[in-house]
Amino acid sequence: MFKLKEYGTNARTEIIAGLTLFAAMAYIIPVNQSILGKDAGIPVGAVILATCIAAAAGSLLMGLWANLPYGMAPGMGLNAFFTYTVVLGLGFSWQKALGMVFLSGVIDFIVTATGVRKHIVAALPKALRTAMGVGIGLFIAYIGIVNVGFISFGDVPALAPINTTVLILGVIAIAVTIILYVNKVPGAILIAIIVMTIVGAFFGQVSMPWGTYFNELGSSFSQLGSVFGQSIVSIPSIFSNPAQIVLAIATIFAFSMTGLFDELGTSLGLGRATGLITEEEIDNVAQVKGFKTRFARSLVPPSIATMFGSLFGTSNTTTYVESSAGIAAGGKTGLTASTTGVLFLASILLAPLAEAVPFYATAPALIMVGALMMRPVADIDWLDMEAAIPAFLAIAIMPFSYSITTGIAVGVIFYCLIKLFRGKIKEIHPVLAIIALLFIAYFVNEALAHG
Repeated sequence: MFKLKEYGTNARTEIIAGLTLFAAMAYIIPVNQSILGKDAGIPVGAVILATCIAAAAGSLLMGLWANLPYGMAPGMGLNAFFTYTVVLGLGFSWQKALGMVFLSGVIDFIVTATGVRKHIVAALPKALRTAMGVGIGLFIAYIGIVNVGFISFGDVPALAPINTTVLILGVIAIAVTIILYVNKVPGAILIAIIVMTIVGAFFGQVSMPWGTYFNELGSSFSQLGSVFGQSIVSIPSIFSNPAQIVLAIATIFAFSMTGLFDELGTSLGLGRATGLITEEEIDNVAQVKGFKTRFARSLVPPSIATMFGSLFGTSNTTTYVESSAGIAAGGKTGLTASTTGVLFLASILLAPLAEAVPFYATAPALIMVGALMMRPVADIDWLDMEAAIPAFLAIAIMPFSYSITTGIAVGVIFYCLIKLFRGKIKEIHPVLAIIALLFIAYFVNEALAHG
């Protein structure tokens, strides 16, 4: 099934790679319960179970369908967009936000099945493709810094005095995470989260549910029951307010585009860096009919996993950059991803323990992931101003505006404007021009909505 001999690997190597990949990705379980649960308001127990289920489904689908060693889970950056832009920023309920995630998954599936997604890949300039991933990384790191309380927001944002137990533990957590990671300890981020949770327990910052484990697990499943299907049930209410219809459509489009670009950035980056996907395959993806290549097949699982995950209560599911850890351990086929998927399914039993993880223990994970996502910035030609300026704007605007979509939109719009006024309109792909016009319409609607 996985063509192990053809790709020069064996079952033992692939399973070890899958274990390594799971250890590198498992931090999303406690992190997601903090972002989608505590911040967005979805019942925490349900979020943890939904995260495990979506990660299992996505990883198994990637392994069995695309035969690639890519792990999947609710995306970092996409969960931030869900919580801090859509729920807390635009004021949509988490139920409506889940409905938007489901609809974005439907759109992505149609776009992928009809081949339009391939043309979007071909339309994106390399610098912008790279900038999207880098900007999301910077945004994620910023959220981590804010969540741990390092910045005090007065008249002028400044470094907060490190004079509380939580902040001191936060500093130690960052140090532990970095030390473990640079020493190449397998599962460094997850180990740091576990260690700092245990340390916090000694300082009265954590309450572990040892005595109520089974009650807590039952409560998580009960919460999941109350959340399951809300993404479908809430769809009519998304469009019930005439004054918000345009905003709702724009938000669904933003979910779709953010998920699309996040997935493409990670998948393309991993493929190029590891040699699993060639530049020729990427450049010619629009000319190849159907899903004959592994890269073409890798475009399908995210949309299906996103729809499936939204039913249970989580944001868009995407390919994880931590897949590089599994690849470094020797993973070359879908058996690696499938092993990771099975382990995520087994992690459902750890839900009560994940609920106890404090935010200061998970914030360093966001900072570390942000640092890892900076790597591709070296691929941007900073001497080519026509490409560098839109790329820089996309990277910088994301954390400054607290919106991934805004950063992507600004980058795409200014790329098209620069080419237009440089007399190079033929270099603007028609698909990219349409996307730029849609983003402009989005901004115009936002301006009119706010007077």
